[in-house]
Amino acid sequence: MSPAALFLHADAALREVVDRIDPADFSAPVPKEWSQLESPTLLGILGRHAYDEAWVPDVIAGRAATDGDRFTDVDLLGDDPIASYDALNDKATAAVRAGDVADTFHFTYGDYPADEGFAHLATYRAFQAWSIAEEFGIPFHLSPELIEGMNEHVTPHADEWRQWGVFPPAIEPPADADDEAVLLCTLGFWKP
Repeated sequence: MSPAALFLHADAALREVVDRIDPADFSAPVPKEWSQLESPTLLGILGRHAYDEAWVPDVIAGRAATDGDRFTDVDLLGDDPIASYDALNDKATAAVRAGDVADTFHFTYGDYPADEGFAHLATYRAFQAWSIAEEFGIPFHLSPELIEGMNEHVTPHADEWRQWGVFPPAIEPPADADDEAVLLCTLGFWKP
């Protein structure tokens, strides 16, 4: 699977979860480690993902992620946060599918070759999808394609990225672990 395809699978997974969020949960707190905010809420996390989707077309075109600061003081979610997120997701998906991708992605934390950049973007989306679903009781599983792509493009870097604080410590998978549980254990996210 190409790194761009991995991104598309992860982005679709996050959208699947976002589309199933109950708006009554928007004000619910979320784990502090999900955000740099003092008291993060689900709506705040959705706003962060909206921001992330909004700058994807610029980043894959080779512009610096800091150019995305133009979205910082803008309410990207409006009166219908889920529909607004979906519209931004559509634009990000279309930009990736158009295939006009720069050789280097300029993130706020450094410059990376496009293939690795797509893996970074996919990782954020895949595990936020899983985490939001887990936190709010939304039935969800990572697709076989997404698991395959993560195993190809992310798990080989797990120990390196763990040193950066991207992943918690690995967990020994249970004897009866399926492919999803093995991936989640390898990257430190699985919960019994």
